[in-house]
Amino acid sequence: MSEVPDGVSLGSFERRPPRPTATMTMTRDGPEGVEVLLGLRSETMAAFPGYWAFPGGGLSRVDTAAVEALEGFEGPEAKATACILREMSEELGLAPSEKGLVALPIEARKQIIADKSQYLPLALQGEFPYDTHSLKVLSHRITPPFGPIQFDNAFMHFHAGPKENVPEIDLEPQTEFTQIMWDTPSSILLRWSQHEIKVAPPVVTLLMEIERTLHRKERDMIKAAQDISERLPNRRSILFAHGVEVVPVKTATLPPADHTNCYLVGDPEGEFILVDPASHLREGMEDMAKAVGRHKGELIAMMFTHSHGDHVGDIGLLREAFDVPIWGSEYTARSVQCDRILEDGEQLKLGNQTWEVLITPGHHPGHICLLGEAGLIAGDMVAGIGTILIPPHTGDMNIYMEQLERLKNLNPHLLFPSHGPVIALPTKKFNQYLSHRQARHQAVFNAVESGIDTLSEITRAAYSDTPDAHPGLAEDQTLSHLMSFQRAGTLHEESQKWFIKGTKP
Repeated sequence: MSEVPDGVSLGSFERRPPRPTATMTMTRDGPEGVEVLLGLRSETMAAFPGYWAFPGGGLSRVDTAAVEALEGFEGPEAKATACILREMSEELGLAPSEKGLVALPIEARKQIIADKSQYLPLALQGEFPYDTHSLKVLSHRITPPFGPIQFDNAFMHFHAGPKENVPEIDLEPQTEFTQIMWDTPSSILLRWSQHEIKVAPPVVTLLMEIERTLHRKERDMIKAAQDISERLPNRRSILFAHGVEVVPVKTATLPPADHTNCYLVGDPEGEFILVDPASHLREGMEDMAKAVGRHKGELIAMMFTHSHGDHVGDIGLLREAFDVPIWGSEYTARSVQCDRILEDGEQLKLGNQTWEVLITPGHHPGHICLLGEAGLIAGDMVAGIGTILIPPHTGDMNIYMEQLERLKNLNPHLLFPSHGPVIALPTKKFNQYLSHRQARHQAVFNAVESGIDTLSEITRAAYSDTPDAHPGLAEDQTLSHLMSFQRAGTLHEESQKWFIKGTKP
């Protein structure tokens, strides 16, 4: 993603209010202490595929109807409570009742998996026992502004008591989770910090809160839950991985994104760097300063992945705020005064972490990615939302695709893009990008080969499968494809018309 090309207007982008959701933090007393239940989300899921996460989902009209028709649903969290009871019934086949956690009849569960509107009539018939008084709200968190849709999630809690009182969970009827795991918060966080498992970012920070509170409350989960529920702590850090914290900064970038991800990369308790501090506004500066201030390590540098305007902030204010050297590639140093020029293959020692510098042109000359055990700081090579533009004159489509192939072969653990959320399945994302770009590349060539010669007509033919594409952006990207063919010696342009190399107009 980059700034919108000159002459292209995309209009204003209006952000909608957050959608209400609810998740269940279920705990039990295990042999090694308090254990938390997580489910491994199927790789087919749209949100957090391949991640360990809490059960839950979005509030619906079914939940509103349940609040009105069933007893025990009161207060501002009534709908969230109804939602999480329904989601638990579907995903886990369990319900908190006055007798403790109980397993639900399999046939009734299959009915609501097939049609969630069946929950209320079945509950009215007594098929789903429930106890709303055993649930607590631990926190409310609104997801970061990575994309056009945000969620206001209520983290509910239920403590199931001793391990032996918890029924076995049958995953077979549902398709959201492929595995379940009961483990202590400290063990889950350790495995996450060693990059053995992927855990959804909001789950990570809540597990950290639970572990801190358990330490203060003599490892008693009932007391810990009460303490957290009374404080209702908000999100502070957004941890995409151990050693990768993100601060979304509002920028003039390509919709549907309207933020650029600034990353704190490195040792959580040692040296770290600030990647793409892109802010020109007071609000963004304050957000970055707060993140740096609460970090337990030492900021040693700022680094820019490339010199597009939605990645480079106000240099004067940045130097004043952080007073550390600026790092960048040789090309970035042409427009930004850099104190250190980074080279391809260079190893950056950041406390107890090592990150390799990768120079990945294509989107922009001198573009930098960073590769570590946590994954790939990907800059504008891929996006978690929207698309990546290849500027015709400073980018190169052929080189961009070569670099995508290079990055895919490195098999990173996760992808940390400059726009949008963390990308859980890197190989799948790279394959999608490559197949899409290669197909479009071929479509542009085929149009010229067929005798179509003007930019507008070539664009119309190459984008015939995408009638809703923005005309200005489609033409801009078609020109990028054409110029890449021209650089490769395959096509040539004369009098604003395009031809196969060697043919005459």
